[in-house]
Amino acid sequence: MLPPFHLNDIKDKLSYHFRPWERSFQFWVRAIDIYTGYKVFQVRVNFEKDVQKRETMWERQHELTADKIFAMCSDLGGFFLKIAQIIGKPDLAPAAWVRRLVTLCDRAPPTPFHVMKLVLENELGQGIDDVFERFDVEPLGSASIAQVHRARLKGDKDDVVVKVQHPGVQDLMMTDIHNLQAFALYMQKTDIKFDLYSVTKEMEKQIGYEFDFMREANAMERIRKFLYVNNKKAPVLVPRVIRDMVTRRVLVMEYIDGIPIMNLGDEIAKRGINPRGKVAAAAKTKILQSLTLVYGQMILKSGFFHADPHPGNILICKGSQVALLDYGQVKDLPEQLRLGYANLVVAIANNDPLRAAESYRELGIETSSKCENELQELFKLAATMFDTKLPPGVTMLQPFAEESSIKKVGVQAFPEELFSVLRTVHLLRGLSVGLGINYSCAEQWKPIAEEALSKAGRLNR
Repeated sequence: MLPPFHLNDIKDKLSYHFRPWERSFQFWVRAIDIYTGYKVFQVRVNFEKDVQKRETMWERQHELTADKIFAMCSDLGGFFLKIAQIIGKPDLAPAAWVRRLVTLCDRAPPTPFHVMKLVLENELGQGIDDVFERFDVEPLGSASIAQVHRARLKGDKDDVVVKVQHPGVQDLMMTDIHNLQAFALYMQKTDIKFDLYSVTKEMEKQIGYEFDFMREANAMERIRKFLYVNNKKAPVLVPRVIRDMVTRRVLVMEYIDGIPIMNLGDEIAKRGINPRGKVAAAAKTKILQSLTLVYGQMILKSGFFHADPHPGNILICKGSQVALLDYGQVKDLPEQLRLGYANLVVAIANNDPLRAAESYRELGIETSSKCENELQELFKLAATMFDTKLPPGVTMLQPFAEESSIKKVGVQAFPEELFSVLRTVHLLRGLSVGLGINYSCAEQWKPIAEEALSKAGRLNR
């Protein structure tokens, strides 16, 4: 006997199979529109000789493009929310883009509770009521890969956070990344003298890891232990994993009470503290120092680090204590890259262009410079990419501007594994801009970098 014929089932299956094609079409239509808009504008703006009028024209074009990028990231969601996090920063993008994209971070629509309940019960092999005394239906937050709920385990007095993966999101994310890789290849051959393809390959690898919560739990425990061993008091809080409640798609961990760092200004004002006064400045400095110390230790001492310090992953707890969440993106740097980066940190801190050039070669960063003052431009690019304090006169990377270091130097090869360090430094820079503190992470990290080089017997090289 033939199974019953259901038209809706066939429609659902066809829709599921065609989703990647539809998504690719949406991306390319919008990406081509944004790109050609800028290329046509570049021709048009060259006819305007008045500098002030040209700047006004550029600002209008950036605002128009910002609306288009916002619409693309908002409509497609998923991976494009991560793209909004990366490019929506003052040093990477025009101000109009930043104003528009900063509101998009971690705004993924939540998956309905009945769907997440099925995922959770299938993964744990038990009903929610059998495991939890209380489970909040409304999520604490929803991101591109998963959403988190507050709950309490049976027989326990403390709350936990339950991280549950959105079903079906992995295939769509990989489609997005492959489209972006093709676009990156085209851009680096035509407009931007930087090895963008290697950057997107590293993104593909890192995001692939994010779908394995067992890997994330191991990373969280490893970093937690490292920070407690290397400090009298850990500079940041790392959630404790509930070990028997971890699967590939579900992760249960300790609940840490705090406010998102993005809400710090509102919280300071709510408590009647002058946001520009000494008390607020001291709290912000302490927060930034804690984060900088932790990242210096992780990157330069062990090479194994949390590689996603965007504002949504940082909580501020009582007494300006910082909590670092979400260990889906971690990086384990090979020894050569760890020590090469330590050498570059010392070069930037000491304002030593020759040593920076040596570090570039050691790191495998290949440049194609034919400009005057090559060494100085290369050093300027090193500081722009790998320090939180921008060089004098530089406000952002400006990859399209003729006077930018990227245009003058040109980066032909950039090691994929170094992208996580680059991204981490830029996220720390974004936080420092948001907190209103201008500082150099290279100067802060210099003693840690020198200790790493000394242990390897190469401090005086």
